[in-house]
Amino acid sequence: MTGSGSQPTIIVERHGAVLLVTLNRPDKANALDPAMLAGLDRAWGEAEDESCRAVVIAAAGKNFCAGGDLAAGRAEPDAMDLRRAFHPRLLRLAALAKPVVAAINGAVAGAGLGLALAADIRILADDARMVPAWVQIGLVPDFGASWFAARLIGEARTFEWFATGRVMPAAEALSIGLASEIVSPAMLVERALALAQALATQPGNAVALTKRLLAQVRCHGLAEQLEAEAAASAAAHRAPEREKQVAARLASFAKPG
Repeated sequence: MTGSGSQPTIIVERHGAVLLVTLNRPDKANALDPAMLAGLDRAWGEAEDESCRAVVIAAAGKNFCAGGDLAAGRAEPDAMDLRRAFHPRLLRLAALAKPVVAAINGAVAGAGLGLALAADIRILADDARMVPAWVQIGLVPDFGASWFAARLIGEARTFEWFATGRVMPAAEALSIGLASEIVSPAMLVERALALAQALATQPGNAVALTKRLLAQVRCHGLAEQLEAEAAASAAAHRAPEREKQVAARLASFAKPG
């Protein structure tokens, strides 16, 4: 996970059941290079462990991620190939059976935007701005950005945004549903960790099963989705420790204030 310097370009920390993954190449606006992509792969491996129940993606410095490192792409084209280097990392992130919260500060552009949109929940600092960027350099959306954005805000709105390449401020992202809330930069990671901790402490495997159910909605008719809900409900009832966790939660509610 170490780049050309002594600092790791991806920092992974455990906060109880939450894994905090920090992009740590601030001098390059956290642009993704081969070392960072390899670091993300290792981070997702840690996130797959059963003891991890939620993930937060954050970034060091003033910006979340400037996208793919264009200089690295010219110097190491094979190591920066979309199909070989980028896609497996994104698919592994999307397949995580646990909630992923992105804590987005400053600019998020290009492939960084794809990474942010792949999260289940996005919390934005009030200085955050989403920058499609591709068309200004004669390229097209990548790293899953077209798929995730179209699912979140619809094809027409996504096309207008991506084709014009205009910068979207945090307030607009919140108003159209790309962000769940806006906080000050100083509170960003703390708030994302608090939300992830709350998700991580929900009983059993209900959060993971809910994530899977919602991922299936667009490829299911109503009857198929009802069947998926029934199967997920049965799986939720069978989850180890669920009844004990629910009983403990109900007991805490019953305590006098």
